[in-house]
Amino acid sequence: MLVSDILRSKGSSVKMVQSYDSAMSCAQRLKSEHVGALVVSDDGRSLDGMISERDIAYGLATYGGELHHVTVRDLMTRAVVTCAPRDTILNAMSVMTRRRVRHLPVVESGKLVGLVSTGDVLKYRLQEMQLETNVLRDVVVAAR
Repeated sequence: MLVSDILRSKGSSVKMVQSYDSAMSCAQRLKSEHVGALVVSDDGRSLDGMISERDIAYGLATYGGELHHVTVRDLMTRAVVTCAPRDTILNAMSVMTRRRVRHLPVVESGKLVGLVSTGDVLKYRLQEMQLETNVLRDVVVAAR
């Protein structure tokens, strides 16, 4: 299975925040959207960075009660790890594990086309494994 299979199923909509938004409003947005990370994009098309729950937690530890004065730009990850639609799900899992990230923006020809999470990847990998199990079970039953 490919990353594009995940996007085809879940859609390519990406939740975004702007770099000059406050970290506190970003935290509220993470909560209201029930997501663990947002793409940072000032123009709504480019990938300027990512901000996650972890970034907010580190910001809270650093700035404490002053977090409402801190911008997303101050906390976001700028060197974002990405994947491509033609990458395999196993490759995406490997990148997420090695780089210790839970969200991978999907980029094609320099354009942001989606976002996959560890939950998305795990769901599709489990479906793959279930299919393999069913095929093996059918082979065993047919051989009897």
